[in-house]
Amino acid sequence: MSNHYDVIVIGAGPAGYSAAIRCAQLGMRTAVVDAFVFKDGEPALGGTCLNVGCIPSKALLDSSEQYHKVTEQLSAHGITAQGVELDVEKMIARKDKVVKDLTGGIRQLFKANKIEWIHGHGQLVEAKTVEVRRSDGTSERYSADSVVLATGSRSVEIGAAALDHERIVNSDGALDFTEVPQRLGIIGAGVIGLEMGSVWSRLGSEVVLLEAQDEFLGPVDRQVARTAQKEFKKQGLDIRLGCRVTGTRVDGGVTVSYEDKNGGQELEVDRLIVCVGRRPNTDDLCSKEVDLLLDERGFINVDEDCKTNLPDVYAVGDVVRGPMLAHKGQEEGILVAERIAGKGGRLNYETIPWVIYTDPEIAWVGRTEEQLKKAGIPYNTGVFGFAANGRARAMDQTAGMVKLIAHAETDRLLGAHIIGPQASELIAEAVVTMEFAGSAEDIARTIHAHPTLSESVHEAALAVGKRAIHKAN
Repeated sequence: MSNHYDVIVIGAGPAGYSAAIRCAQLGMRTAVVDAFVFKDGEPALGGTCLNVGCIPSKALLDSSEQYHKVTEQLSAHGITAQGVELDVEKMIARKDKVVKDLTGGIRQLFKANKIEWIHGHGQLVEAKTVEVRRSDGTSERYSADSVVLATGSRSVEIGAAALDHERIVNSDGALDFTEVPQRLGIIGAGVIGLEMGSVWSRLGSEVVLLEAQDEFLGPVDRQVARTAQKEFKKQGLDIRLGCRVTGTRVDGGVTVSYEDKNGGQELEVDRLIVCVGRRPNTDDLCSKEVDLLLDERGFINVDEDCKTNLPDVYAVGDVVRGPMLAHKGQEEGILVAERIAGKGGRLNYETIPWVIYTDPEIAWVGRTEEQLKKAGIPYNTGVFGFAANGRARAMDQTAGMVKLIAHAETDRLLGAHIIGPQASELIAEAVVTMEFAGSAEDIARTIHAHPTLSESVHEAALAVGKRAIHKAN
């Protein structure tokens, strides 16, 4: 076979494999270059998301939630469980099987769409030429009419807490603990830190999260963030804000030195997870001869169509501007494939949903009340608590609320913020409404099945107009 393709994609995460599949669907001869190797030594597709990110973390979150329900919550339903045992190794093995099933599914999709997977590290050596370096030291060059860069991101490391991959780990390592730490420290109380903290807290760890920012969950609506902080505190998560880690010492356990408003402090833990953000994988993406424009943080500069400064070279996913979210990268990959094929389309960055898979879940889309105030945009809000929702009551999951924000003059939905059961699923209704420039009235006039959690979205929409049925307006 020729080493020339219509499209070469570097990176096989959600952004890359979605771009490749859509290119193949559109009749283009497509190859994907990716060097990821799973912990068992086998090459694997799916990138960070499927192998060491979204999927395995959600598998562990679900397992830990099942354990917590049995040990802490079933008695309220009249169910008594005895002899409950926790097998962490089996839990990890289940997580790995979920990962293998899904990454194997991507491999089958590549086969079905006649996409060639070239395993190795891909580097752009000319505008449309990719050199692939294999683990055996050999290399080979491939050319294409178009190239898509989708190399994803990796965890940020800090000198004050250098990883030893045993006692001090990043979020990848936190997915493979073989036993439950008695005391677990986490640097960073953002999305990943809270999710990892939730997993191990439910399984019995005493969890302390050290967050450098003075404000908890800064990007989240303040009303939702306050509710979340209160709920997490009730669950036993010790979240300490305004803490700057200055050093660590490993001696059996881990001693973490940090500074807060009261001065120098120390924390003794058995394991430490570093979750302070992610950075784009662009360090070795291009040879010196290729003048790909990056910004000061290492992100690739692109236009609204994800075109780089190089002719017929595109970039998508975590390596470009915007939130580092798998679903955002996936849609960019599809957009680019269709652009290469000469088709139209667009991506609305204002309607990208965010989710934190804690208990209760947190999900949002659009702007917060604080952002609208700062921008001077008039708005109305509607809030409905799950405590007044029949389905939530029946499920014994009444913490949280739905908050909708609509323009005060046009009633167009500007933002939706949910904390509560299945928030990750409920947010989709608000996303669709906003994508079609819908209003709170549109949701209020839509019939929602009873009893369902989605009725809380309906009631919040009614509350925007001060006419909610199941709450005092």
